[in-house]
Amino acid sequence: MKNKVKAVSSKLIKTRVTLQERKLLLHVPATHPFSRTRLSAMLTKYGMVYVKPDTGSLGIGVMRVERIDGGYRYQAGMKKHTFPTFDRMYEALRKSCGGRRHLIQKGIHVLRHEGRPFDFRVMMQKRPSGRWVCSGIAARVAHPQKAVTNGSQGGTIYAPEDLIAPRFGPKAAEALLASMARIGRLTAAQFGRSYPAMNELGLDLAVDRRLKPWILEVNTRPDPCPFTKLADPTSIRNIVAYAKDYGRKYDLTCAKARRAPRAGQQAASTPSAIES
Repeated sequence: MKNKVKAVSSKLIKTRVTLQERKLLLHVPATHPFSRTRLSAMLTKYGMVYVKPDTGSLGIGVMRVERIDGGYRYQAGMKKHTFPTFDRMYEALRKSCGGRRHLIQKGIHVLRHEGRPFDFRVMMQKRPSGRWVCSGIAARVAHPQKAVTNGSQGGTIYAPEDLIAPRFGPKAAEALLASMARIGRLTAAQFGRSYPAMNELGLDLAVDRRLKPWILEVNTRPDPCPFTKLADPTSIRNIVAYAKDYGRKYDLTCAKARRAPRAGQQAASTPSAIES
């Protein structure tokens, strides 16, 4: 059966598949099914977590939950809700989940641009030879009033080195991009072993203040929308061309994602596919 599977919807299953590759263990934040006991324990340990639907996409339903002075707070979309006790916060959060299966994920304190969190979309595709390549990396900066970075939620798309190099230098940017591509190849190889019919993945990678990448999510039917917003069209051209080899066509209408200001744009991160 797995030999025919091309997409997996459960985030928990995808997390467990990722964890089968030992080299990725340190790059996967703790992720568990939602429960009162687990939420309390993870907030005590980490201070901040994300609660997200086990199935779904586009950042819909993702909530940031944290302990604050004098109580607890969670953010859903643009709305922030504050509570004096854990019990009151939990009951409100449980109602927000609406009976759907949710997960709790350790919160990563990610890098920020102008005060807004950002992460990265790494596109992995299988070539006719069976080799996985990284065909693009794009940075996604959250909408000013939201905790999620998705373009569909009003995020702004940048070439990744435009955000990393000014702060950490070009060498650090180059090393980080290489590390993300390596993580992408390891993840793709593991999914390829588990699901041989799979042809593409979109990894959502967060980077913490020590420049360590974390795998927030693995998308098995990724939307290439972010790459249409990069100044250099090379990545999206590669992505579309590679997808034709395995019979997928994309809808490249990307109305909600925003393009980075021209003054902040340079060359795209991938003049050609990043391969090992």
